[in-house]
Amino acid sequence: MTTPNPSAPARLTGQDLSRLKKYLADNLMRVLESEGIAADQRAAFVMKSIGQIYEQTQIKLPEDLRKQIFEQVLNDLLGFGPIQSLLDDEEVSEIMVNGPKKIFVEKKGKLTKTNITFDDDDHVLRIIDRIILPLGRRVDADSPTVDARLPDGSRVNAVVRPVAIDGPSITIRKFRKDKLKAEDLIAFGSMTKQMADFLEACVKARFNIIISGGTGSGKTTLLNVMSGFIPENERIITIEDAAELQLQQDHVMRMETKSANADGLHAVSIRELVKIPAYAS
Repeated sequence: MTTPNPSAPARLTGQDLSRLKKYLADNLMRVLESEGIAADQRAAFVMKSIGQIYEQTQIKLPEDLRKQIFEQVLNDLLGFGPIQSLLDDEEVSEIMVNGPKKIFVEKKGKLTKTNITFDDDDHVLRIIDRIILPLGRRVDADSPTVDARLPDGSRVNAVVRPVAIDGPSITIRKFRKDKLKAEDLIAFGSMTKQMADFLEACVKARFNIIISGGTGSGKTTLLNVMSGFIPENERIITIEDAAELQLQQDHVMRMETKSANADGLHAVSIRELVKIPAYAS
């Protein structure tokens, strides 16, 4: 790939900046692959190398713009691209990507459109692949929807063409870093002390309990809170399509389903996982 031509900052267009980002990212990736840099060392290596590659372009950007470009390249290589800053924002509870140019967030229950964009459909697809590939999942025209999770447990749903008409979409429901307890729900007015005591008694009595409700109604939050009532000397086994429960005990066996591979083989369903505890106990 040719080096971008030097230009005065005022003459750089959006297309020029996109070319510069692509040049930096392509060269960094090439070096990472050729040098065999380990995953845990990539961040330090990229931070050191990106400045050197930038200097070779002989382009002089204003300091704030240079830092912005570097951050975007780092996020593309080591994070989740343009939405990494939203993932880092603790006030954002949900991220919605409706194609490459329309990204919305939910903050304190209010939905707003951001000024963040992806380059194109392929850019969104690369980020989707980065999320799902470590989980052994896939998404393509034959299997255009997928449920997954981020390393912190945040819930992810992705839809691609032909189902997603306006381009690949991603929905991320972020999880709180601080785990809620029954006392928190009581303080919020979500339940009374009597309700919490009743639910605790039901859990300790090993009753079968079904938690149901609409999207975003707090099913997982309530289940996480109720799991705190399980005595420490009990063994807990969880089975999920995409692991998202944040259990507070130490003795937990977590399992999640696995999608079929490109040949339609080696899928593991919830039905099959339910059989495992009988042998694992």
